[in-house]
Amino acid sequence: MSAADASHLLETKPVGKLLLQYSIPAIIGMTVTSLYNIIDSVFIGHGVGPLAISGLAITFPLMNLIIAFCTLIGVGGATISSIYMGQRDMEKTSSVLGNVFLLCVILGFCFGGIASLLLEPTLRFFGASEATMSYARDFMEVILLGNPIAFTFIGLNNLMRATGYPKKAMLSSLLTVFVNIILAPIFIFHFGWGIRGAAFATVIAQTSGLVWILAHFINKNSSVHFKAGIFRLKGRIIKSILSIGMSPFLMNVCASTVVIILNNSFMRYGGDLAIGAYGIVNRVLTLFIMIEIGLTQGMQPVVGYNYGALLFDRVRRVLRYAMITGISITTFGFITSQLFPDFIVGMFTDNHELTELAKFGLRITCLLFPLVGCQIIITNFFQSIGKAKVSIFLSLSRQLIFLIPFLLILPRFWGITGVWASLPMADFISFVMAVVTLFYFNKKGLLFKMNKQI
Repeated sequence: MSAADASHLLETKPVGKLLLQYSIPAIIGMTVTSLYNIIDSVFIGHGVGPLAISGLAITFPLMNLIIAFCTLIGVGGATISSIYMGQRDMEKTSSVLGNVFLLCVILGFCFGGIASLLLEPTLRFFGASEATMSYARDFMEVILLGNPIAFTFIGLNNLMRATGYPKKAMLSSLLTVFVNIILAPIFIFHFGWGIRGAAFATVIAQTSGLVWILAHFINKNSSVHFKAGIFRLKGRIIKSILSIGMSPFLMNVCASTVVIILNNSFMRYGGDLAIGAYGIVNRVLTLFIMIEIGLTQGMQPVVGYNYGALLFDRVRRVLRYAMITGISITTFGFITSQLFPDFIVGMFTDNHELTELAKFGLRITCLLFPLVGCQIIITNFFQSIGKAKVSIFLSLSRQLIFLIPFLLILPRFWGITGVWASLPMADFISFVMAVVTLFYFNKKGLLFKMNKQI
């Protein structure tokens, strides 16, 4: 698809169909990726043991930090490239590609190297005990080895989707998942590599996906592709990428902080298996959050392009459709978790104590889950139109401003129940904050006012 064809469709095709066109591939990709994580946890739970699930949960903060840096560059670059395409400035769009590639490689090596040097004390800070340290360390040593690959794969996959290739971006995710699901049981069960085998499968799978993406951007028929002159870091582009990417970056950093506090709270009030129970609940609810993120990834290029082209009526309709769909996704998650907790938790473990802890936590955590869908859509909408500060504030409201105080206070009175209850209470207040912010900006006429820095 040429740049002209992609631009024509983005500004003329009905926005409902565009949202489906861009979102469905992203949703499929994110769903399959999340399902892989679930299946991987199932392999680890049944092939290694319940403490291995707890060890895997200990790594979540570090994994969130990896995702944070990936989205800082990838999502920021994707948003900026969509807006530049809407302005029909293909030279700047190409420069964004070059800058995203270089930043991903540089940050990938730097983060992986520093994290490897500080791995064991970091995992202890995250809540690892003597019983879970070996599992967490074995997994992360391999993951950090492939960190530059992960950074570049995730960053460029966002660019592929934003520049008019949502199906190819979906296929790259499907490829990694397919390779991962094939290799993980072989490495875990047949070779006997345990949790380290799951990590090796992940790195090899991401390598295969990166090869696919690089082939796309090397192809001169792609609307945006590698060419001479784009591999130079430019201050203005970097500033724009970091400014807009800061919202999902901080959201993931906050998620990492929250998980650290959660792990330590669960360790204090319930022990290693309570951490494992949270690991199971996190995997389940993350499935629906990832579907929601797939929806926002499909929304982003449609909103970004039409916002850049000053087609604000189309932007409003995309927001309305996305909110309805987003709430429907998390409502389905709520219903499923409340009606079938035995089946869901039973997929991960046959340990009775771990099962009971996870079922109890799942039911409480998702009590107000339908509201989360609306909050995520509004937050990402502000990000998609370049209003990074608002998006950052809304991201922080759910995970930092409200949740952490609840986590520090409620367990003192309710024990482990207070840890679980902190999550839905924060969901409710942050939902109210997001809706009030959206109405305020719309009423004041600030919602559709171009950011001069872009």
